[in-house]
Amino acid sequence: MHFHLTEEQAAIQDAVRGTLAENWPMERLHAFSESDADFDPQSWQALMALGLGGILLPDSGMGLLDAALASQIAGEAAAPGPLIGQMLAVHAVAHSANPAVAAFLDDLVEGVAVATLALDGSDYVQSANTARFFLTGSRNGPLELVEAGAGVTITPMPSTDRSRPLASVTFDGAVTHQLFAAGDPFVARVFDAALVLVAADALGGAQKCTDMSVAYAQQREQFGQPIGRFQALKHQLAQMALDVEPAHAFVWYAAYAWDAQLPDAARAAAMAKAHLADVFVRCTRAAVGAHGGIGYTWEYGLNYWFRRAILDRAWLGSPGEHRARAAQMAGW
Repeated sequence: MHFHLTEEQAAIQDAVRGTLAENWPMERLHAFSESDADFDPQSWQALMALGLGGILLPDSGMGLLDAALASQIAGEAAAPGPLIGQMLAVHAVAHSANPAVAAFLDDLVEGVAVATLALDGSDYVQSANTARFFLTGSRNGPLELVEAGAGVTITPMPSTDRSRPLASVTFDGAVTHQLFAAGDPFVARVFDAALVLVAADALGGAQKCTDMSVAYAQQREQFGQPIGRFQALKHQLAQMALDVEPAHAFVWYAAYAWDAQLPDAARAAAMAKAHLADVFVRCTRAAVGAHGGIGYTWEYGLNYWFRRAILDRAWLGSPGEHRARAAQMAGW
């Protein structure tokens, strides 16, 4: 494998970053967080226009590493849409032998039909009121695609993450299509891919908080000089950088291992989710400290990443749970 991004991969991130900068500025994030909406059509359509919906199609020429690069920038921008669910739903539907779901594929790829994750229970479901499909299942059970409508009950739930409003969703008599049966290896691979994409989202958020802190330390002055010259803050910023920089390779390797179907792919996914969830939380806490009083203000916006870090830590299993899984897979 390469230990750096190719020009094409860097271009993916540049395109996603530029699109979100244009369609999801801080002003829109503030307005969204203060509304009752759980979905932002403008930023979603802009991302889908880049082709992110089909990035995990079998014939796309791309893979989970490319999807992780996009997820990283979504985390960096605190983007609101269920991008991870959309990419994984397209991947699962495209590989399923169930002919009933083939008719949904085009709309999913184009983002016209929104799909969201409801894996391992349904308490952290994003954009539930907007979603047309829910990708459901458990690691040891079947993987299913549930259609919105009759039999789907959506209950908004309090969430610290204001960039991704959540709901608890129950399914009782809803129209359900089995994509893969229990015990099919594909089910576990979808779960591992989800872990890698959440880790990538956390990586983007941690990098964003580090960059914001460095920029602020260069601009804010006290006693006639930038606060970045003070040794204590230098150490704090250096520790943030030491946390984040090696994490890029951690996430990239986990995605690469999944793409190449390496023997340690499942363990790498579990370790990436566990490690990046902790890194994200540490970086957001350090960033608030590095900013001083302004870091606590609503208008500055640092709170969005702090809150997002809390959800990424809990979503699809805690760091402790995945470290235990990784240790078990290693035979410890």
